Amino acid sequence: MTKNSAHAQKDGHITKNGHKVFQSEIEADGNGKLQDKNDKKVGLGKKVTLIRGISIIIGTIVGAGIFISPKGILKNSGSIGMSLVVWIACGVLSLLGALSYAELGTCIQKSGGHYTYILEAFGPKMAFIRLWVELIAIRPAAMAVISLAFGQYILEPLFMPCGIPPMAVKLATAIGLTSVIYLNSMSVTWTARIQIFLTFSKLLALIIIIVPGMYQLFKGETKNFENAFDLSNVKLSGMPLAFYSGMYAYAGWFYLNFVTEEVDNPERTVPLAIFISMVIVTSCYVLTNVAYYTVMSAEELLASRAVAVTFAERLLGNFSIVVPVFVALSCYGSMNGGVFALSRMFYVASREGQLPKVLSMVHINRHTPLAAVIVLYPTTMLQLFVGDIYSLLNFMSFLRWLFIGLVVLGLVYLRYTKPDLPRPFKVPLFIPVVFCITCFFMVFLSLYSDPVSTGIGFAISLTGIPAYYVFIYFDHRPEWLQRALGKCLLV
Repeated sequence: MTKNSAHAQKDGHITKNGHKVFQSEIEADGNGKLQDKNDKKVGLGKKVTLIRGISIIIGTIVGAGIFISPKGILKNSGSIGMSLVVWIACGVLSLLGALSYAELGTCIQKSGGHYTYILEAFGPKMAFIRLWVELIAIRPAAMAVISLAFGQYILEPLFMPCGIPPMAVKLATAIGLTSVIYLNSMSVTWTARIQIFLTFSKLLALIIIIVPGMYQLFKGETKNFENAFDLSNVKLSGMPLAFYSGMYAYAGWFYLNFVTEEVDNPERTVPLAIFISMVIVTSCYVLTNVAYYTVMSAEELLASRAVAVTFAERLLGNFSIVVPVFVALSCYGSMNGGVFALSRMFYVASREGQLPKVLSMVHINRHTPLAAVIVLYPTTMLQLFVGDIYSLLNFMSFLRWLFIGLVVLGLVYLRYTKPDLPRPFKVPLFIPVVFCITCFFMVFLSLYSDPVSTGIGFAISLTGIPAYYVFIYFDHRPEWLQRALGKCLLV
């Protein structure tokens, strides 16, 4: 073997066509040069079609929330009618944000979502802070929560009507999360196909609730709507909190932008997939809540531990056992879509030099960013078995809207700083402005309503500033730090 070959084996990777590839998939030819076994271009293929794009968005938005507890919106809005108005308004606001992201996705055709757009608009320091917060806190906690919901509901039919042992939930959760990581590591095509199946499962679950609910409505079960807009319990101070809950339920419309480089014909596919997905999700959310109110009064809904299960028990009888299964599939789809999209953000950040270079390696046969897929696995598994992750989510939830608002502000900023940037899809300026103001208002609300938790969240995010200077900015690092970094970075 040549000296170059030995060097490649020692480092564990080489560069081919601008991408890192795994040493186990490389062999030397007759001239001693390294090539991949099939002599194919190594990269992430454009395998995300319109249907797959829609499935990624819907499959990630529709998680456990709509099935378990829409109580937050009802509690803070004060009446059934106002809660439905909030659901519709949150859908419209989410659509405004999604359309803003569609413009960004068509004029900046790089994967990475929030990270890429902040990098383009505001530079590497702000982008790194967003990446840092996502990597160390927000994403492991969010992934652990949705995974735990999967574990809880996949075991529900086996233990009903008894309680489920906490350790059994965690073990089922660990198995589910591991299978998602494995699937995303092995094949982009199969990941997308399973996401389509899970998306249809989610929609079927909603249909199982909507159709009987609409039947009850047409039969005349409208007593719970008679004083729907009774304003006696409506408090203006609660309305922003209701919107906050609603926007959380719609979160996920931005995930297609994380995989822009893998989207087929992004100029057409990205905006169309976003628009179709948001119309479907908003319609399903509103109709599902209407269905709930045909069976439960506002007081009964607020007293329910799991709204969808209560609805099914009252209306579907023995068939109600399928609801927890569909909730579990819904959570699994959110896990799958989240891992698929976020791995691309870490892949792009590595390519930009802000994460270890191993994360930009692409498997030469499977064409998956294997290292970027598994990077969150250890921290998420740790969150599953130790500590209360829900409190961490409370600390971090406002940061999501802070940075999303910053991204959309970046769209407005780029309109003036880069007016000649090609924009195949362009939204009217009032759309990003209205959405941006809404995001910053929710952030301000968090500062006002829960200053302690918000302050802790800000403190964690501010640790990204020294981290940026230590890991990224300084060329002449201390010798001990260079040695430590050398163990985890492949240069």
